[in-house]
Amino acid sequence: MRVTNWFLAVLLSAGVWSPAVAIERVAVGASFHLVYEQDAAGRPTGLAVDVLRALAARAGDTVRFQFYPWPRAQAMVERGQADILVGPYRSAERLKRFDFLDQPFYRDRLVFYARSKGGATWQGDFRSLAGKRVVAVRGWHYGDSFDVARPLLDLGEVSQVDNGLRMLALGRVDLFASNQRNTDALVKELRLDGTITVLCPDIGRIDGYLAFPRTPKFAAARQQYNLLFGQMVRAGELQKLGAKNGVQVPAGEAASMSNAACK
Repeated sequence: MRVTNWFLAVLLSAGVWSPAVAIERVAVGASFHLVYEQDAAGRPTGLAVDVLRALAARAGDTVRFQFYPWPRAQAMVERGQADILVGPYRSAERLKRFDFLDQPFYRDRLVFYARSKGGATWQGDFRSLAGKRVVAVRGWHYGDSFDVARPLLDLGEVSQVDNGLRMLALGRVDLFASNQRNTDALVKELRLDGTITVLCPDIGRIDGYLAFPRTPKFAAARQQYNLLFGQMVRAGELQKLGAKNGVQVPAGEAASMSNAACK
């Protein structure tokens, strides 16, 4: 055996050197209640954090979590400045910008909020909202039916959920479109429980994903994480993590959640 080969064999057997190098994956997103947020000490927490830590460990990677305004987080992943975008809803436009995993990891109810006393009503027909002042969160996708109805609405945008709630409470708009998971907690935090109410039926239900940049550099990582995540779903691990974090995942009783909440 040549000396160099012998020396390499010794290093390998001793575990001193390995040809596989751990990669630090940078995950970015905005703060999403229960899905991707920080605790009082600034530590990342939520369903996405648990899922990504499990996936990274199995891939032999590490993961670093960063929080940015939603438009900036999207731009970073689109430009390849970060590895993973946390939580985007999938749309035709976003499929051109990001390489989504095949399966979602959480499910949201999209709903309208109105003032409790004398507020606007909603029966599921967007045509009935003509002339109503509606506000949505900038950069969010609300589903295909909402996109089709946009030209019918007097639609404005806000940068944050709390801004939309305050505008609604002050009577500056008639309806605020948001997801219930993220918004109900803020309603309580802002002490608007008796002022604002959620309307039924839902605008719709929509699933959130993990997504990589659409560049060849990230193709192998996306494929690896997609495979590992599929294994996690089939093993029932995602459902357990969803229950742990209080987040609905696209499995089991998830399909009936919307109707049950509107009874």
